[in-house]
Amino acid sequence: MINLSRIDLRSDTLTLPTRGMKEAMTNAALGDDVYGEDPTVNELEKKVAAMFGMEAALFCPTGTMTNQLGIKVHTQPGDEVICDKTAHIYLYEGGGIAVNSLCSVRPLEGKYGMITAESVKTSINNPEDIHQPITSLVALENTTNKGGGAFYDFKEIIKIKEVCTQNNIALHLDGARLFNALAETEETPLDYGKTFDTISICLSKGLGCPVGSLLIGKKDKITKARRLRKLMGGGWRQAGGLAAAGIYALDNHVDLLKDDHKRAKELEKILNELPEIEYINPVATNIVMAKLPNTIDSATFVNKLRENNIYCSSFGKDLVRFVTHLDFSDEQLNLFAERISNIKF
Repeated sequence: MINLSRIDLRSDTLTLPTRGMKEAMTNAALGDDVYGEDPTVNELEKKVAAMFGMEAALFCPTGTMTNQLGIKVHTQPGDEVICDKTAHIYLYEGGGIAVNSLCSVRPLEGKYGMITAESVKTSINNPEDIHQPITSLVALENTTNKGGGAFYDFKEIIKIKEVCTQNNIALHLDGARLFNALAETEETPLDYGKTFDTISICLSKGLGCPVGSLLIGKKDKITKARRLRKLMGGGWRQAGGLAAAGIYALDNHVDLLKDDHKRAKELEKILNELPEIEYINPVATNIVMAKLPNTIDSATFVNKLRENNIYCSSFGKDLVRFVTHLDFSDEQLNLFAERISNIKF
């Protein structure tokens, strides 16, 4: 049961399964997925692959795993991966690129977590220069986490794809919150499937599932990823209950993402009224990233809100993140406005 008095905006991973999702999970047909015999997992993988117009998909416990698998199937030890300097794969996956793929990273200076085709082009190493690692992969993030939920202009993604194709470089998408971007643009999953070599999508964020992410791509890459998933300890057995949650979310929760975005815009207005907020990154989807003045550190700000039963996240010395989600209601939005206006810092 959701506690309406506790306003928890730390992440959209905090959602609890809805009644309909629980029923779908309870009624799911089960089998052993390591043997390829869980019918509900198979159904989810086929559904998502078809949605993106790609050959195959692999259901995994986490987005970190699907990202790390996506990186590993495209690289060899000693290669280099290009991404934004604030990318989740670089900052928040435990050094997985180095540990799992034995690759180095070329972090680029993007805007709100987004890089450009020109910056990619000028960062590709000369494959004939034995002093440099071989650039084998470009990884984009859409929407961006530390960039405050910003999303790419798809025309720029197409330009980046062209650069990759010209240089025989693979293109991976960390699409943990891709459906948030799709809710605000004209593109479809099929457009992304035509453009990227592999895509990672999360079911446990805005879509409200308790667990689960998928890696999507060509059959040979997903076959390789399945073997690597086993190596990483990610093979699971009767996972159909979790897969059923994913199917339910894709059928019922995608259209609700716009409500999260509207509430994030309202949060932005409320926070902008506070003298303690210096500025807020442009709110594009469900993430509100607020910059504090030098006189207040983020830990103090976060703790003061927590004393008033409002939970958010520190994202460094002077950044605070709020994330709206399926379990954050209009009632809680009004309660947030009332409480935060009475807090003295």
